[in-house]
Amino acid sequence: MEFTTDIFKQFDKKWALLTAGNEDKFNTMTISWGGLGTIWNKPAATVYVRQSRYTHEFMDDNDLFTVSFYPEEYKDVLGVLGSRSGRDMDKMTGSGLNAVKAGGSMSFKEAEVTLVCRKLFKQCLMKENMPKDVADTLYASNDLHDMYIGEVVEIIWK
Repeated sequence: MEFTTDIFKQFDKKWALLTAGNEDKFNTMTISWGGLGTIWNKPAATVYVRQSRYTHEFMDDNDLFTVSFYPEEYKDVLGVLGSRSGRDMDKMTGSGLNAVKAGGSMSFKEAEVTLVCRKLFKQCLMKENMPKDVADTLYASNDLHDMYIGEVVEIIWK
């Protein structure tokens, strides 16, 4: 497996979709925080999901998830998918994205690259372990993120 990218821009500037579930029931959300690297001698992707997000339930209930990256022309779609909840609406209707199976999870036909990940680890980000300005600014409402680390088990290229 090989994935070459500008690792500091991949999440922050391009954004990505985090998807968990199966063909019968899945949810996706836009993410702009994440990392790629190695842990426990395994290629890994790290993602962060607020505990209040609908996708959080899918991350907890499934062993696999995908992280997928898109061409610039999909930035508006990713913006919508990151601002609406799958609890309240069918996010796929009108998105223009076509869901496809991806290594036991789900992704989208339009993705340039999909990382299929097997969940290895989950931990809540604790405010007491953060710089005070970060905790005060990003977590004033106590809607904390959980960190998920997944072993990248497959890379799917368009």
